[in-house]
Amino acid sequence: MWLKPNRALSRRDLRRLIMVLAALALTTAGLGAWQGNVFAPLFALVESSAVAFALGVAWRAGDRSERITLDTSSLEVQSLPARRSARFQPYWVRVQLKEGTGRRRLLLSSHGRELEIGAFLNEGERAELSKRLMVLLAEINHQPRR
Repeated sequence: MWLKPNRALSRRDLRRLIMVLAALALTTAGLGAWQGNVFAPLFALVESSAVAFALGVAWRAGDRSERITLDTSSLEVQSLPARRSARFQPYWVRVQLKEGTGRRRLLLSSHGRELEIGAFLNEGERAELSKRLMVLLAEINHQPRR
């Protein structure tokens, strides 16, 4: 499984949005300067830069993802772009939805280790993922061992 957050804008669309917002802010600042507010264009440039930076940071947060690989010998979760991975034996892993601070957390636990997965998913998607993982683990665990 490949888990990725929902992203509404492409990089091109993000650039267009930033350009439109900057143009609106600068137009408004130009009108303000024309009426005597000489600091309006400077404020509009600072504000446009801050908004562009904030939108860029939020958009880049959508690059994170998790890859879950399950077979008869292991369940592996690889976090990207950090390239961290954790491996569990499928027979012993437990899938849990625990109440956290303001949201439920989806945890994989085995042998005293816990790993939160799908933190960027919404509540419904996390619940669906937990059910799907439980079904897949049950199928794997009930197959005869070789």
